[in-house]
Amino acid sequence: MDLNIKNKVVIVTGGGRGIGEAICRLLAAEGAVPVIVGRLKEEGEALARDIEKQGGKALAIQKELGTPESCREVVEETLSGLGRIDALVNNAGANDGVGLEHGTPAAFVASLEKNLFHYFNLAHFALPELKKNKGSILNISSKTALTGQGNTSAYVAAKGAILALTREWAVELLKYGIRVNAIVPAEVITPLYHEWVSQFDNPEEKLREIGSRIPLGNRLTTPEEIADTAVFLLSDRASHVTAQYLFVDGGYVHLDRSVSVLAQK
Repeated sequence: MDLNIKNKVVIVTGGGRGIGEAICRLLAAEGAVPVIVGRLKEEGEALARDIEKQGGKALAIQKELGTPESCREVVEETLSGLGRIDALVNNAGANDGVGLEHGTPAAFVASLEKNLFHYFNLAHFALPELKKNKGSILNISSKTALTGQGNTSAYVAAKGAILALTREWAVELLKYGIRVNAIVPAEVITPLYHEWVSQFDNPEEKLREIGSRIPLGNRLTTPEEIADTAVFLLSDRASHVTAQYLFVDGGYVHLDRSVSVLAQK
């Protein structure tokens, strides 16, 4: 199936590892040109080289996304290097555990700057190109926006706002033919996830426990499974899909998690 995304330039934040890396690899495999935006220069450049060795094309941009200026620079460097922008994948962020009881107002604001503000800023600066090319925006949210988690007020606030912005932007940008959608992952086995689970006394047992609560297959989602849906949403095959929240989570959010016990019988 031809997704008709060959040579399209797609900015992917947090593109050097985990979900972002999987999206970049699949975009390149389908002939698109991912712009790998991340904090670690070596990580992004290594991925870009690997993509190029496999016959694809990519651009790595090392950038902290904490200010409007840095987001503007991402757009400017993309245009300087590749000449166009067809889509934006807002993905970068991390669950930093800023809760109501033990967090502070300053930590809450700092977390929003890290997990939310760059979604708006990048979309703002990329918008002239997205209008020109009738592009699309894909926002990566989190199941925590709907289920809660505990002790992570700032991250949940950011991820809930991302879902709200998805619908808001879809309305605002209809007249330009720009589609805006969101993916809502639950438990995805990424390097950051491994770092989190390694804090427990028995990480492997903890992974099995978490996986047992996921109804479909009693396992965690892979980054590649998120990427499959992401690239579809960015492609012309999703040409009439906008304002949607797609849950790639093995039924975690919408199914009673007690059914995972039945699935094992």
